[in-house]
Amino acid sequence: MTPPRRLPPALPFADQVAIFARLQAAQPAPVTELHFTNPYTLVVAVALSAQATDIGVNKATKGLFALADTPQKMLALGLERVTEQIRTIGLFRQKARNVIALSQILVDRYDGEVPDSRAALTSLPGVGRKTANVVLNCAFGHPAQAVDTHIFRVGNRTRIAPGRDVDEVERAIEDHVPVRFQDHAHHWLILHGRHVCQARRPRCGVCIINDLCPYEEKTA
Repeated sequence: MTPPRRLPPALPFADQVAIFARLQAAQPAPVTELHFTNPYTLVVAVALSAQATDIGVNKATKGLFALADTPQKMLALGLERVTEQIRTIGLFRQKARNVIALSQILVDRYDGEVPDSRAALTSLPGVGRKTANVVLNCAFGHPAQAVDTHIFRVGNRTRIAPGRDVDEVERAIEDHVPVRFQDHAHHWLILHGRHVCQARRPRCGVCIINDLCPYEEKTA
């Protein structure tokens, strides 16, 4: 049995502070790129975003949320019309079933309100830990860290939060990122991963944390 690879140490505290101070200066109030109007539409949008782009989800939910922005309205809309509204998104049939199912649970168990509990959120169909953390952070202001492929990559490349999987990276952010930056940490990291520290060719030449980043395969 192959032993798990040894992780490099996280960046020193002083470097973490310097990095997040720069990210904060560049974007003092970062927000999710998904469009939503209330906690319920955020739950639906994030659930629909699995294996889809935020741009694609926003195009589909513009019409959907105009028709149904509460679980009660979504149930009244019905599975067939929900499916039609989101058919441009990957796995749209299963996602439509999940939207109807989670809406029914919210009505039956929570009087139509979105709970601010990770356990309650992850009990909803189509809602995993990452989705729950996005909702907890963006809708309720909790310092939850929603780790996706972008954050996983940035966390390991920069050693802000090294980890073998998304759960380890999430814990590393919680353990190593200074508390005063925790509220927006996942926003800064995901935006940095999408627009600068990209997978195939990171844009190191325009990176504002280039001199603090230990990544060995930097581009010119």
